[in-house]
Amino acid sequence: MTETLANPLAARDHARGMEGTVTESMPILPPVAHDLPPEVAAADLLWEETIAAGGYATRRLSRGARLRLIDVKGDACASLLVFNAEMPAERLNLADTVKVQWNAYLGAGKLLLSDMGRVMLSILEDNAGTHDTFCGTSNAATNAAKYGDGSNSGAYPSGRDRFLLGAAKHGLGRRDVHPCVTLFKGARIEADGTITPQIGPFAPGRSVVLRAEMDVVVVVANCPHVLDPREDWTVTPLRASAWRGAVTPYDDPVRTATPEGLRAFQNAEDYFRR
Repeated sequence: MTETLANPLAARDHARGMEGTVTESMPILPPVAHDLPPEVAAADLLWEETIAAGGYATRRLSRGARLRLIDVKGDACASLLVFNAEMPAERLNLADTVKVQWNAYLGAGKLLLSDMGRVMLSILEDNAGTHDTFCGTSNAATNAAKYGDGSNSGAYPSGRDRFLLGAAKHGLGRRDVHPCVTLFKGARIEADGTITPQIGPFAPGRSVVLRAEMDVVVVVANCPHVLDPREDWTVTPLRASAWRGAVTPYDDPVRTATPEGLRAFQNAEDYFRR
């Protein structure tokens, strides 16, 4: 290590010697996955990445693309921001997502709606069942109070600060970090109004598949849930895969399931008629 610090050529050789090293959490370039659905061609894979504990990732996905998230070891916490890729002032609105669908508990067939009444993502598959539309994510202050350190470069980074890093890659800033949806960690509201977190850990391998109903930018942060009752900062890797897919047809069962959902799809379709 001392030699690489003192000798730029040694540093170069050391860096080049790392070529081909594979770690548990990293993007795969070009993307390769051996567990794609049978109908998906390998050439249609757009994104393959395992997001480290405390890590983040971001991707632009075209309309029709599928995004699969996998809780690899049973303790991942996938918090998502979603933006209209063409006009990022339009973004995920959880209040409308809950209100329009008359339901605060996400699962297969549910939609993620924008603040302009359009469906951004739909949930095609879900074998997890523990998701959160209420609590948002952690920030530097909550992590400092709970773990003793909340800095972005420290051992206990927060979801909000990871969102800031991901948003910045698309020219977005602090004011663009909006209330997020969290997958794989749940929260339920009891009859007396108290919040019961559903933290796990759960069985490894649970997954969610989402379909992009617009061209979207997704930012994912994998940090412990803000209401995680455990004393230790605890989270495990999260895998993300995305592939090309067909635009939702008019007779799609998710599209036509409810009048409210259908209108959100129609609003999105009208956007693309310009």
